[in-house]
Amino acid sequence: MGIVGFAQLESLFRKAAGLDIDKNKAKEITDIVEKKLYDLLLIGERNASYNARNVIWESDIPLTKGFLESIHKFRSLEQEIDIEPILKFLASKPPLKYPLEAELEKKLPEIVGTLLYIIARIIKETDEGCRQPSSEDIRRAGRILDLTM
Repeated sequence: MGIVGFAQLESLFRKAAGLDIDKNKAKEITDIVEKKLYDLLLIGERNASYNARNVIWESDIPLTKGFLESIHKFRSLEQEIDIEPILKFLASKPPLKYPLEAELEKKLPEIVGTLLYIIARIIKETDEGCRQPSSEDIRRAGRILDLTM
């Protein structure tokens, strides 16, 4: 499936925004999250370098105030995201110049879950009546995420 299983994705989207996800749309959503996670880590790598460190710390990842607030909202959903698919995904990408600190690695599931939460909320905010997002709804959410993060 990818970075997160369909059952987890479906449950999270229902809890976060009352959205029903079609199994065919799940890959579109996880592709956006995978891209954005890797983007965040690439910027973290750059920030670690600027700070003359050879390890990427959590503070190197450019998490906005809104993202940090969304982490709390994601936590309140009590959704568990497994770290193994995330690490498997990262192993399939070009290696980062620096390793992740252990604390940051432990937070990867929370970051992925928050990205999913944010996508669900963007879809709902841009079309309040939406119940089953279309591919265009998902692509629009991805474009908004790219503009803001």
